[in-house]
Amino acid sequence: MSARRLYRHAAGGGRFKTFSVTVKESDLWIAVPRKSFYEDLPGQVEQLLWRARRQLETYIAVHPDFAVTLEPFLVREPAPAIALEMARAGNICGVGPMAAVAGALAEIVGQWLLRDREEVIVENGGDIFLKVVEALNVAILAGKSPLSGKIALLVEPEENPLGISTASGTAGHSFSKGRADAAVILSPSAALADAAATAVGNLVQGPADLERALALARSIEGVTGAVLICGDKMALWGQVQIRPLQSRPSQLLLGE
Repeated sequence: MSARRLYRHAAGGGRFKTFSVTVKESDLWIAVPRKSFYEDLPGQVEQLLWRARRQLETYIAVHPDFAVTLEPFLVREPAPAIALEMARAGNICGVGPMAAVAGALAEIVGQWLLRDREEVIVENGGDIFLKVVEALNVAILAGKSPLSGKIALLVEPEENPLGISTASGTAGHSFSKGRADAAVILSPSAALADAAATAVGNLVQGPADLERALALARSIEGVTGAVLICGDKMALWGQVQIRPLQSRPSQLLLGE
């Protein structure tokens, strides 16, 4: 079982009913309250995901640079909401708009699900959008770091809806110029968290870079917290509460 499948398997059970939806590169793991799940829900989420991706792909067909640039992108013509949100997040963080795609899609799905329920968790390749009514532990998987799988963020109900994104230069599939084992960013915007995790993670080539990368996280308007891990070193800032992984309340294992 791959690392992603392993942590998704470990996160099942409890008060949530979980399911997965895959459309092309988008591979979503979703948790909703058991009482709010119904048979047609996965299919409805799949159709929503198709529509969002189709809007983005149609825009990229006309503006191919949007999909390949690693620099901020100025949207000059009418664009779908998802492209505008991705460009906004990338521009704030100094990275290309595609650095925000996973978080943006996770939030689109999560906000749609919240129309009919109080809680939801949507994970898309290490990028999370969540809203919970009870405290939740979100474990940090950090490549080969000895801290990987040993600590968790405690998310309190008053802190969400919340986007949590993890970028890694040593694990996972996402592009990174850095060597951070985990650059975890918190923001009310999942798209911004995604873009910021990329930007902050890019700065970390070794433990000596953690403070400089943390300073960048502090400077990004809309970012509310950061956890950076490189080897056996960790740096924290903002609205983050760290707990041993064994600590309860409910526990969710997620990472890049």
